[in-house]
Amino acid sequence: MRIVALDDDLVVLDMLSKTMEAEGHACTTHSSGASLIKDMRRETYDLLILDWQLPDTTGPQVVRWIRENVNQELPVLFITSRHGEADIVEGLESGADDFMIKPLRVAELVARVRALLRRAYPAATKGTLEFGRYKFLSDSRALEVDGKLVELKNREYDLALFLFQNMGRLLSRDHLREIIWGQNSDVISRSLDTHVSRLRTLLDLRPENGFIITAVYGVGYRFEAVKPLSEAQPE
Repeated sequence: MRIVALDDDLVVLDMLSKTMEAEGHACTTHSSGASLIKDMRRETYDLLILDWQLPDTTGPQVVRWIRENVNQELPVLFITSRHGEADIVEGLESGADDFMIKPLRVAELVARVRALLRRAYPAATKGTLEFGRYKFLSDSRALEVDGKLVELKNREYDLALFLFQNMGRLLSRDHLREIIWGQNSDVISRSLDTHVSRLRTLLDLRPENGFIITAVYGVGYRFEAVKPLSEAQPE
């Protein structure tokens, strides 16, 4: 998963980064609200951890901006030295999902992050996943369309499954590259475009079949379910 952390305390940021990376996540850090907001105009993440008091804004203001402008579903964990009931209520009402009081305890931090990610992205790594005409057979890493097996290479399968599991989410190019090729990958952008184009063709992802992949200029891709033309009501 891709985690982004915001805190003006560099020691805390370093701890957050190391803890998340030890959990197998990629972690991007920011020390000001302006820096985070600039980043999130072009990048996508799976979870945000942020402090309340920042040099240029407040945590609740940042969360409100994200909910209104970027992502209404992004899991958010507040970390703060504030512990009054009114503060907790304000943080949660701004759009946060959970709250931790400083000083942070690593084991508790890990447990809370795991719980937030489980709720937001329920894993389905085994068994069968069905999305209309498309059936993912996770145990054999195979995909059927209308009951017929479609031959996909490993990365094509990973990309297709990730897109279906994140339907409706705007996903940045870097996000997709990290998920499919790894955190340290230097795969060029054109390779990602090629894989997306092949999936459109191989899986016949068109509006008339109920799904589309849309390129979002300067950011990445969004995979969406749409009403098939065959189900459209006649005028």
